[in-house]
Amino acid sequence: MICHIENIGSIDLSKPLDISLAITNDANQVNAFHIPSAQIKPLQAGDFIGSVAEGGPVNCYNVSFNPHGNGTHTECVGHISQQHQSVNVEVKEYSGTAILISVELVPQSNGNRLITLDAIKQKLRETIINPWAIVIRSLPNNISKKTELYSGNNPGYFEPEATEWLRAQGFKHLLTDLPSVDKEEDEGKLLAHHAWWDYPNTNGEGRSITELIYVPDTIIDGNYFLQLHIASMESDASPSRPLLFDII
Repeated sequence: MICHIENIGSIDLSKPLDISLAITNDANQVNAFHIPSAQIKPLQAGDFIGSVAEGGPVNCYNVSFNPHGNGTHTECVGHISQQHQSVNVEVKEYSGTAILISVELVPQSNGNRLITLDAIKQKLRETIINPWAIVIRSLPNNISKKTELYSGNNPGYFEPEATEWLRAQGFKHLLTDLPSVDKEEDEGKLLAHHAWWDYPNTNGEGRSITELIYVPDTIIDGNYFLQLHIASMESDASPSRPLLFDII
């Protein structure tokens, strides 16, 4: 199905580019922040078992997970606010233009690796048109990102100045393949999160952060149309499935 979007172009809704990592029962599932692995198991209640393979009449599985460490997730300002707002309420727009850029992680003398403001600016030299969402693929882009065990390994993160600048450009949604825009252990400062949401000066203004995506090398840098699908959950974060579409 071809959909024409005024002032943007046309997209083929039958050809989505999925950049999400699913919550799975696989032992090799991606994991971060020492969060237990997700578990998907048949419900057992008395003589009932929710598995056709094990003799039950239907498949009925319990799912246990934490969105912040078990796959692609989208979070709102409730992640850092006292009010613990719901992403289901705070995120009000789900479709719009997106720009994809690939940015090298810059090694620091202390062993940290950063997405820096300078590196982002080098990739956004031209005027930003319709700055609704930005998707940042970190380099190197190893396929191991799909199964990486990030806990305790000090993965890359963003300079606070970078998320502050992106907010100032008007972006509403930031998507990254890193487990967090902030350093794994930073004494709870979460400076890049605070800079993105300008919290507590504002209450987030509907912006979101999506982490733990994976953008294959076959998807080239450039402009796309984004659909940001999130589960209807009353929590600060939700499992999500961002889909990119080529703009024809």
